[in-house]
Amino acid sequence: MEKKTLRARMQAFGGFLTAMVIPNMGAFIAWGLITAFFTTSGWMPNEGFAELITPMSTYLLPLLIAYTGGKLVADDRGGVAGAIGAIGLIIGADIPMFLGAMVMGPLSAWIIKKFDQFVEDKIPAGFEMVINNFSLGILGMIICLCSYSFIGPAILQINGWLTAVIQFIVDKGALPLLAVLNEPAKVLFLNNVIDQGIYYPLGMQETLTKGSSIFFMVASNPGSGLGLLLAYSVFGKGEAKNTAPGAIVIHFFGGIHEIYFPYVLMKPITIIGMIAGSACGIITFSLFNVGLVAGPSPGSIISYLILTPKGNYLGVIAGVLVATLVSFIVNSLLIRTTKDLDDEQLKESQERSRAMKQEGKDILEGKNTTDAALKEITDTDDTDTSNKEVIMKEIRNVAFACDAGLGSSAMGATNFRKRLLKEGIEMTVDHYAIEKVPDEADVIVTHENLLERAKMSNPGKRIVTITNFLRDPNIEDLIQEIVKKNNQQ
Repeated sequence: MEKKTLRARMQAFGGFLTAMVIPNMGAFIAWGLITAFFTTSGWMPNEGFAELITPMSTYLLPLLIAYTGGKLVADDRGGVAGAIGAIGLIIGADIPMFLGAMVMGPLSAWIIKKFDQFVEDKIPAGFEMVINNFSLGILGMIICLCSYSFIGPAILQINGWLTAVIQFIVDKGALPLLAVLNEPAKVLFLNNVIDQGIYYPLGMQETLTKGSSIFFMVASNPGSGLGLLLAYSVFGKGEAKNTAPGAIVIHFFGGIHEIYFPYVLMKPITIIGMIAGSACGIITFSLFNVGLVAGPSPGSIISYLILTPKGNYLGVIAGVLVATLVSFIVNSLLIRTTKDLDDEQLKESQERSRAMKQEGKDILEGKNTTDAALKEITDTDDTDTSNKEVIMKEIRNVAFACDAGLGSSAMGATNFRKRLLKEGIEMTVDHYAIEKVPDEADVIVTHENLLERAKMSNPGKRIVTITNFLRDPNIEDLIQEIVKKNNQQ
């Protein structure tokens, strides 16, 4: 239980980092494209346009991150506080403070939020605007000065240590070993902790000096996932073989890597093939000395090609192809030489997995809401009926939730909405980050590995967990339930 809670908290932390970065990815990509086109070694060298690169990386991008992070903590006041706090870091540093902005933005907003809570019932009527404006100004000034004098130097020191460690790994040729960390983390939905927390800040710093960075590719290479899905398409059995070709399109071209996670969980030994493919891809990138100009979000081959700078295409494409080939070969051997699960056995193993996750918890809290789950509830001796009412109430709003609310949840919501429209049913079906699901949602649909996090963020909500984003029995049961209730009206 403690391990599951820790994982859920780490996922939530990664989700918070993602929520700071993802809304600003357009600005990062714009900066990356300006860098790729207009530097002296770019596609269209231009001294005037090239002058935009340093101010954007030094001021615009860190301030956007800090504002967004602050707003996540304390709305608009938090966003303003975050920007004020971050400018102290920026002015006092000689490197772009991407990492510092991710710290200072939320921290500044937290201070403002705590002050607002302290004075909430103490402000005299008619003085609200004066106190709100001047409190933000005075506290903002103090935070900015502290940021410039104390916090900035500390973050610079930490950044220096991280850079030294990473450079040591690079110098020793051990960068491919990061695959041992990256691939299991991705399958456990912890990839955003690594990407947004470590690789992206390092990549952006390296891009300023080299024009591109390999750090944008060490965890986002779509080749390993493509190799796995190709192996299932050729050597898989039953449902896995049937759904893998469709998953290839969504993963490789759509950039939604979550689509292949259930295929790894189906046969955990395939993580070996994923690590081997990713490591060989990193080796290939290193040999060609290539990188991208910005973080590829989503991590599709289309993003890779758009963000590849002049002279790097051969190495980037080679790295993706090598990762695909190695992953395909290793995973093909693993799939062929290990015991196959038929569809029924697979479904039973998924049920056992869900049951283990719920062990030690009240069976009514956040339980799957299929007919089977409802039967399990009524068969227990638990006398608490509060969640039974939640399960049986009418469904008007379905929320698909994932880490950032943009990838797998968007795909799932679109497919679900289309299925309902074919049945002549119109209702609200939308996609959100797990922490942003609105109160009016009647049902939350999310991947089973995100269940703990979903329950932490949405207590009391009905949660349906899935393992396959394309075709899942719990999705089918939910659709049948909605259709049945609609026909009874």
